[in-house]
Amino acid sequence: MSALLLRDVRPLGGAATDILLHEGRIAAIGPSLSAADAAIEESGGAIALPGLVEGHTHLDKTAWHLPEWYANSVGPRLEDRIENERSWRAATGHDAAEASLALARAFLAAGTTRIRSHVDIDTDAGLSHLHGVLRTREAMAPAQDIQIVAFPQSGLLIRPGTEALLDAALAEGADVVGGLDPCGIDRDPVGHLNAIFALAQKHAKPIDIHLHEPGEMGAFSLALILDRIAAVGMQGRVVVSHAFCLGMIGERERDALLARMAALGVAIATTAPASRPVPPVAACRAAGVTIFGGNDGIRDTWTPYGTPDMLERAMHIGLRNNFRRDDEIAIALDCVTNAAAQGCGFGEYGLTPGSRGDVVLVAARSVAEAVVAHPARKLVVAKGRVVTRNGVR
Repeated sequence: MSALLLRDVRPLGGAATDILLHEGRIAAIGPSLSAADAAIEESGGAIALPGLVEGHTHLDKTAWHLPEWYANSVGPRLEDRIENERSWRAATGHDAAEASLALARAFLAAGTTRIRSHVDIDTDAGLSHLHGVLRTREAMAPAQDIQIVAFPQSGLLIRPGTEALLDAALAEGADVVGGLDPCGIDRDPVGHLNAIFALAQKHAKPIDIHLHEPGEMGAFSLALILDRIAAVGMQGRVVVSHAFCLGMIGERERDALLARMAALGVAIATTAPASRPVPPVAACRAAGVTIFGGNDGIRDTWTPYGTPDMLERAMHIGLRNNFRRDDEIAIALDCVTNAAAQGCGFGEYGLTPGSRGDVVLVAARSVAEAVVAHPARKLVVAKGRVVTRNGVR
């Protein structure tokens, strides 16, 4: 693989320097670098960011690629949205491979080189969504890593046969065991946790649990999850997605739960929605809990909102947490870079020699401006090669 030299870049808004990439990795960072066989890209002082990380999305569900607008008239309950989605995909013959590939490509054009995607596994769709996203993962592998969470969106215990499908999905290539609202959906938190932790241990996989449950119900479920992690020795192997309850309960109870999460190495994935209470990023980080960002669904039957741009999502995280100072906005960026890589377990990450050669160049005066303005990416380098220029592949 030929070398690539990025001249006059500012890593994370710092002093101007050069970055040399060779054989898919960052070989050196320093001023006035040279390499006889390197292709040279002049950046003009652009900010260099590590490849962006989408820590929580649903590639298989999107209508991003469709020519017609999906008109949303769904009811307000979580159960309404679940049933509406099942009906829509059955009526339209939704193609998860086509949908996920289109969205993954759009993510890459905006500099996202690592993705964790929750993929629906249920008794209607079977493993069709998994197979579609597996094809997308293979197609995107030269430039982008996609983790697949086998996710029981329609419930686990309340839909007999789903557990066996999750088992099959993990055997066929899913990377993570998904869970969903042990009290609110399955109405059997002990049984739900028995099932997903058994699958995780059987397949030696980590866990990522959607926890939409509010207030005291959510805090109860979260405490049970933490108890189970400690009991079976899965420290550092569990993510709790959303965790809205941590934005609803009192600070004393919240901080006690955060202390337990930090001790057990449990991370939080947040989408920072404007419509729901959310776990406060500053409090989580102060407690030593890794908290990272994701879009959740993007233009699907659940929501018309969202774009495959992690700098824009960082902006939403900053807004939701009232981050105004430049150093605070840098924390929002960390939620879609280093913290997300750590929380999802993506290795070889960062802007350091030896890291994988994923570099995103942004024309901005500072990291804060890159987040709040999120301009088109000037250059995206993935695994050591240029994949997009000014947002175009």
